[in-house]
Amino acid sequence: MSTEKLIIFDTTMRDGEQSPGASMTRDEKLRIARQLERMRVDVIEAGFPASSNGDFEAVRAVAGAIRESIVAGLCRANDKDIQRGIDALKDAKGPWRIHIFLATSPLHMAKKLRMTPEQVFEQARLSVRYAKNACPDVEFSPEDASRSEPDFLCRVLEAVIKEGATTINIPDTVGYAVPEQFGEMILNLRKRIPNSDKAVWSVHCHNDLGMAVANSLAAVRIGGARQIECTVNGLGERAGNTSLEEVVMAVRTRKDFFNLVTNIDTTQIVPASRLVSQITGFVVQPNKAVVGANAFAHASGIHQDGVLKARETYEIMTAEDVGWSANKIVLGKLSGRNAFRQRLKELGVELDNEDGYNKAFQRFKDLADKKAEIFDEDLLALVAQEAGATGDEEWGLVSMRQGSGTSEKPFASLVLRAKSSEIKAESKGDGPVDATFKAIEGVAKSGAELLLYSVNAVTQGTESQGEVTVRLAKGGRIVNGVGADTDIIVASAKAYISALNKLASKVERLNPQYQL
Repeated sequence: MSTEKLIIFDTTMRDGEQSPGASMTRDEKLRIARQLERMRVDVIEAGFPASSNGDFEAVRAVAGAIRESIVAGLCRANDKDIQRGIDALKDAKGPWRIHIFLATSPLHMAKKLRMTPEQVFEQARLSVRYAKNACPDVEFSPEDASRSEPDFLCRVLEAVIKEGATTINIPDTVGYAVPEQFGEMILNLRKRIPNSDKAVWSVHCHNDLGMAVANSLAAVRIGGARQIECTVNGLGERAGNTSLEEVVMAVRTRKDFFNLVTNIDTTQIVPASRLVSQITGFVVQPNKAVVGANAFAHASGIHQDGVLKARETYEIMTAEDVGWSANKIVLGKLSGRNAFRQRLKELGVELDNEDGYNKAFQRFKDLADKKAEIFDEDLLALVAQEAGATGDEEWGLVSMRQGSGTSEKPFASLVLRAKSSEIKAESKGDGPVDATFKAIEGVAKSGAELLLYSVNAVTQGTESQGEVTVRLAKGGRIVNGVGADTDIIVASAKAYISALNKLASKVERLNPQYQL
């Protein structure tokens, strides 16, 4: 039996962006898209062009920058949406795809669309016909397919394939499916639909019951699907989406079982994971498969002994396979600009201009004065802060001091930059972080609600930078701010200020809030 290819379709910048606070700017999407191209992802879904002018421009920018991967735009099944997608993608430097969706479950048709099945059938068919006139590569997704009636679903899918759909994607929109049942569903659809062989079959699974990866792999193994839609770190609405790194490494590690290959350069998985985490503010849990900090850690004495004797005793893949470095010390306080730039290049980091490199280099020098050993992870964290800056920040941290102890009320004293002036802010609190946030808020007076405060160590050891995520909500908007420093209180202040700047920024952050 010959080995077949499994197509990896990444929707981090579309479905992943729908996680609360994970909205991205155009430039952030470009950075992620370039990393996905380095990883050799087959299809990159850049966004939802009709959802906003900002997302339209982001999709157009990604299409203008990516040459090797197919760039896709999501569209509702109507001519206006589809034309918007065509306009965003038609000048692409490489191949492009129009991805159309329309709900087919009785619940969605009646309650959301308020359309009859016959109206849905006609709209699906005509929308694919419209897209096909401009784009040879058209994908169709029947939203909430796993709760749709099989006879009606077969009728719709046969019709859209006849109209020219080249990929049929079956979404488990609410994470309702279970693996064996979902695999059989895909197989039955392919058997029942006469022209099913004219399209590539794909799946898009959500993780509400923790089975997105299992459902996707069952669809591949049992159902014969040959495309999986997924996201880096499993990022996505509610409990998330199918995790790209997990399906890729499952197929690679168990090639004997799946008999499939992907195009993915797996050594780019961890860099992609870090980049998405830093941009969105969603920290990767330590025990996350493949990309978690503990994924290749062995605490048990028996396991440690086995790994020292032969790694394969307790490791089914190596850390190097997926891009984990050995925490190598790469630079120090005496390192120059050229060495700094070269190491960033080796890490796959690109900054937009010389000014960006100069600011990042100065951050590196400041860090080297505080921390004797600089690791790759440190470089990525400090560069992420520079790349994430918009240049028109409302607030900045000039200096701060804080204190706490068993016999005194914790306090924080900060000097903040507000445009061209400096303002002193002071407060006491239940702890140094609380005091810091109260001091900042006392000056900023944003009225934002703190939804999340999270701390993550960038590297091992007590000298490690702390990376803090702060999630704020105001007026229906949710943003994540990220800050890193060897002093966790300073990192907390940076993160809170970063979130405030996102709330105040005129740079459009994109969060279309449509799902499959």
